[in-house]
Amino acid sequence: MTSSTTISPLINVIWATENYSSVWAKLLRICILSLAGTALLAVSAQLAVPIGPVPITMQTFAVLLIGATYGWKLGGGTLALYLAEGAIGLPVFANGASLPALMGPTAGYLFGFVAAAALVGWISERGWGQSVVKVAIAMFIGNVVIYLAGISWLSSFIGTEKAIELGMLPFLIGDGLKIALAVAVLPLAWKIVNKTRS
Repeated sequence: MTSSTTISPLINVIWATENYSSVWAKLLRICILSLAGTALLAVSAQLAVPIGPVPITMQTFAVLLIGATYGWKLGGGTLALYLAEGAIGLPVFANGASLPALMGPTAGYLFGFVAAAALVGWISERGWGQSVVKVAIAMFIGNVVIYLAGISWLSSFIGTEKAIELGMLPFLIGDGLKIALAVAVLPLAWKIVNKTRS
């Protein structure tokens, strides 16, 4: 016979909750937001202009916006899910790439996205999201994280000097504009996300 003490702790928590349907509602909300985030990332990746080993895309805009809107747990989790989608073969990366991109010259940028979204989310949750200047600084820091991860990996293919020349310098002005755009649409993004709570 199965004793009640063998029931998993998770089930105990759910049944102990007076309104356990709210647990499922919260899980559904997390799934919807995560999938919406990965869809935004996939679309932004296809808006690509090839200029060398690292194409210009709108991905950094999406990464920084997701981090500031979702917070560090859901933001980082959404980016991790995005990489997982590519790893299983979905064409979600730039130019419709999937798993090979996670091992190619631009892989460092992709993994840097996860860290950047989580970091921007963590900073925003500590009150930086309430100020335009502070949230812009948080996004700038997130962008630096993406550059550090991307250039570190890219340098193993083409050397550090070339990695900086081809993997950062051409993107500085564009990334500045993408940060400005992300800051501008952030209030709207918060409204949309807050509506999912109702």
